This record gives sequence, C-alpha cells and structure tokens, in this order.
Amino acid sequence: MKKTVLAVLTVLLAGSCGEKQDTAVKAPTSVKTEVATGGGASSTASFVGVVEEREATAVSFTSMGVVKRVLVNEGQAVSRGQLLAVMDDTQARNLLAGARAAMTQAEDALARYKMLHDNGSLPEVQWVEIQSKVAQARSQLEVAKKNVADCRLVAPVGGIVGRRQTGPGETALPSQAVVTILDVSTVKVKVSVPEAEIGRIGAHTPTDIYVEAAGKHARGSLIEKGIEADALTHTYDVRISVPNGDRRLLPGMVADVRFATGGQAGGRPQLPVTAVQKKADGTLFVWTVAADSSAHRTPVTIGPSMGNRALITSGIEPGVRVVTEGYQKLSEGSKVRF
Repeated sequence: MKKTVLAVLTVLLAGSCGEKQDTAVKAPTSVKTEVATGGGASSTASFVGVVEEREATAVSFTSMGVVKRVLVNEGQAVSRGQLLAVMDDTQARNLLAGARAAMTQAEDALARYKMLHDNGSLPEVQWVEIQSKVAQARSQLEVAKKNVADCRLVAPVGGIVGRRQTGPGETALPSQAVVTILDVSTVKVKVSVPEAEIGRIGAHTPTDIYVEAAGKHARGSLIEKGIEADALTHTYDVRISVPNGDRRLLPGMVADVRFATGGQAGGRPQLPVTAVQKKADGTLFVWTVAADSSAHRTPVTIGPSMGNRALITSGIEPGVRVVTEGYQKLSEGSKVRF
C-alpha cells in the first residue's frame, strides 16, 4: 500500500513540474528601435568629411644658407609681414660691404672724369664707359642689399603656422619650405560622394555640418564639385566652403555632413542600412515591432541609399517601429524591450 501511494505522489509531482516548465515566461529581448519617418518635402544624404584649409602657402628663403633662428611655432597665428625666421647673413653682409666700396670708387672716378669731360679733355667714348661702370656698381649694390634683406624671412600672408619644416642649424634651400602658413579664416570640408548621388548636389545645395572635435555646428556655403571620379571607388570629391572666423575648425578634423537634396524621397520612410536584412533567397526584410511588443519579419524593397540611410520604397509606412540593433537575437514573434 505504501508503495502504491508513493508511486501516485511521484506521478503528481512530475506533472506539477512539467506544468511549471510549460508556463515559464521568457524575458523580452532588449533591442534598439527607430520609428520610420518619411522623407517629406526634403530628404537628406549623410557623409563623413574632412576639414581642409582654404589655402596653404609654403614659405622659403630665396637663397641658400644656414638657418639661425625660427621665431614661430606650429599652430601659432601670424600676420602678414611678421618675421618668421632668420638666416646667417655673414656672407651677404661681406658682399654688401664690397659692393658699397665699389660704388664709392665708381662715384669718385665719375666725379674726376666729369671735370675732364666738362673741359673737353675726355673723349665721349670714355665718358660713356665710366657712366656705365657707375650704373653697374649701383646695380650690384642693390643686389647686395636685397641679399641681406632676404636673410630675414617674413610672412607673405596671414594665417596659422601649419608645419615647421626647417629648424635652427639646418641649411635652407630656395625650394625648401621653412614653414607652411594655412589660411583657415574660411575652411573647406571635403566629402567623397558616390556617382549615383553626385547629380543631386549643386553649387548651392543646403548643407548642415557638425564637427565633434570642435563642438561646432555650421552651415556650408558654396560647393565645389570635382569632375573626375576616383577610378577605384567611383566617387567624386566635393568641397564645401565653411566660414571659420573663430578659427575653431582646423585641418584634419572629421565632420558629419548632411546635404538637403530636395524632395527625392517622395515621403517614403528612411532607415539605417544596417536595419535591412537579407534572406537566403535574396529577399530583403526588416524586423518590425507590433503593438504588443512582438517582433515580426516584414518584407521590404529599397531604393538608392543616401549616405548611411536606405530609402524604403515598399513594405512599411512612416510611423512603424523598426529594430535597428539587437535583431540577431530575434525570432518570429519574439517579445522585445526597447
């Protein structure tokens, strides 16, 4: 009898455990979502750009010599006419002294020969010759003065010192830049635009630019479009002029660039391209979230991508919530938390 009662209890306990296992509720999967929004009257195309200087001026000495001092540092603001560097001028000053002595000698000879010329005792040929020697001496003196002046390197334009390429004790060459001066009062943001989208960008297309390193938002002005595509990437270089009066934007900074390309989206929703998945048969789908927080595969078709956004031409409408991150953990009907 005891064995019979024990067997019955064992069966009842097993059935009870099975019921608890069957009724256990799986925790919702944590995901990130985005509500699909329409393109409306204007769509945007997003790209990553790089800030460039408006113009770079390489400044060098006009003659060869040893650099004595460089008076500016990288990143320093300089004005036009400011002294940048000094070269050893010993040889130039020696040549200047010789030129001055030659000039004095020529002028003295001119004065003596003038007396003879005025008295009619000097042939006209000799008088012309002495005048030519004075002119040559004067010309050599001016050249010697310029050589001394050229030992001082001054800024031809104002801007920011970008790179100091020659230091004290080094030999400067006429073709070798000592410093590079960058004009950053206005900068250019360079963007590589795919050939499929270059036609939608014009010289005055509105642009919104954000440079995180400088913490600055800016509106672009005139746009320059390259006319030759890169042979490998099939992209065109686009440069956007950006006012930079406070000089916070510096060459090399990364920028987020958004072009307002007009009504190309036709009101259709746009989503991150990473949210669109592909089945084994090649069809595309996204994970949509229903009102009860359940996830479902929804077939879609897409149009041309605009930066990192995909235009959804059919399958979902604006206002539908779509999973953008964490979809790897989902299965049809999974509950989600966002």
